[in-house]
Amino acid sequence: MLDDFLTRAALAGVGLSLATGPLGSFVVWRRMAYFGDATSHAAILGVALALALSLPIAAGTLIVALAMALTVSTLAARGWAMDTTLGVLAHSALAFGLVAVSFLPGVRTDLTALLFGDILAVSRGDLAMVWGGAALVLGLLVWRWQALLTTTLSEDLAHAAGLNPDRERLVLTVALAVVVAVAIKIVGALLIAAMLIIPAAAARGLTRSPETMAALATLIGAGSAVGGLGLSFQFDTPAGPSIITIAALIFTLSVMIASLRR
Repeated sequence: MLDDFLTRAALAGVGLSLATGPLGSFVVWRRMAYFGDATSHAAILGVALALALSLPIAAGTLIVALAMALTVSTLAARGWAMDTTLGVLAHSALAFGLVAVSFLPGVRTDLTALLFGDILAVSRGDLAMVWGGAALVLGLLVWRWQALLTTTLSEDLAHAAGLNPDRERLVLTVALAVVVAVAIKIVGALLIAAMLIIPAAAARGLTRSPETMAALATLIGAGSAVGGLGLSFQFDTPAGPSIITIAALIFTLSVMIASLRR
């Protein structure tokens, strides 16, 4: 079954959705969309680092994405204006990464694949990495679920319950870095944030509990991956953007349904 590249691509998309559904819900709840952008854009710099040091792409991406996420978290804790800071960091990291890749001698890299993904080229090894990373993120979120929810609701309430909001923020930071590392080959640096935000935003207006929203966001993400691959196969469109297109259509439909309910 895994000899079929479309099957591997679909399994990779579904595996990624297991992580982006619950994690994306927290990104939406905590208004961390720009945070996800900065981390995913920094992934290109991680690719350059990996190529320069002959490291696995995922390792270099994880190192830089984690460094960026920790930097952003530190600045947020110190009261920096996050909209401007994140805008500067996100676009600067992307630009530095693209320039660094172009200067590497003897390296031929498809920048389009880095920016928009190449899910159709997923190998069995990539598939194992995606599902392993998704399992790690999902396990981390399940373990800290109630603490993360309490901190998201109110940091004062978290302190009263004996929780450390900085520690819970670190959990989300690590989870986000892992997702970026495993997702860059599938949907690319520019579309990772979309996979985090759009399914969760679509599920938000249709559910009444955090757990239901996370589960529905996962289903929407998986459906978008399979539907986008079908669209790409049928009309010869780019696979990564096609996945996001299906997710955007589902979001539009969810907004209409939520409006009718109200």
